[in-house]
Amino acid sequence: MARGTSASKTSPSADSANAEFQGLVDAHYKPLYRFALSLCGAEGTACDLVQQTFFTWAAKGHQLRDRSKAKSWLFTTLHREFLQLIRRDSRLVPLPDSHDEPDPACEPPPRPDSIDGLDAADLHAALAEVPETFRDALTLFYLEEFSYAEIAEILEVPIGTVMSRLSRGKQKLRKRLKLRLARKQNNLVNFQFNKEANDG
Repeated sequence: MARGTSASKTSPSADSANAEFQGLVDAHYKPLYRFALSLCGAEGTACDLVQQTFFTWAAKGHQLRDRSKAKSWLFTTLHREFLQLIRRDSRLVPLPDSHDEPDPACEPPPRPDSIDGLDAADLHAALAEVPETFRDALTLFYLEEFSYAEIAEILEVPIGTVMSRLSRGKQKLRKRLKLRLARKQNNLVNFQFNKEANDG
């Protein structure tokens, strides 16, 4: 009887692995989904990519010796899964491979919170309007706060390409953020004008 009870219990190492896996899912599911959605633009496909990424971790994650790199490992794996999906599905179009040289004057793109009057929802909406060529790097930089080197590792491109995409992408993003801010301010002015007219 005691033997059967002992056999039904999970080992401490298995419990630890399960807890680690659940912790990774809790911490990174939403960021991975955002990144996947920025790549493919389809909610169902994004969910599949995230699910496959965690399946891959369950099978190969133990090979990662430096556990502090789990986040970048997951994002790199998801990007590879997306590239494999492109090869299998002709309906998906891969992003053009960039060989741009870094802009010598390239500085870290300004954080969106430097533009007063905008919030996270505005950032997400503006990012969705940026061409796909730049959106993946911007998503990783702004939303996930990866460094240039980490983004280059995840996307498997030279760091110069990352710098170029961010330099050009930030200009397009800032333009869209300013347009959204102008629309907000215009709506506020119209609201106040209508309110004053009604009060009068």
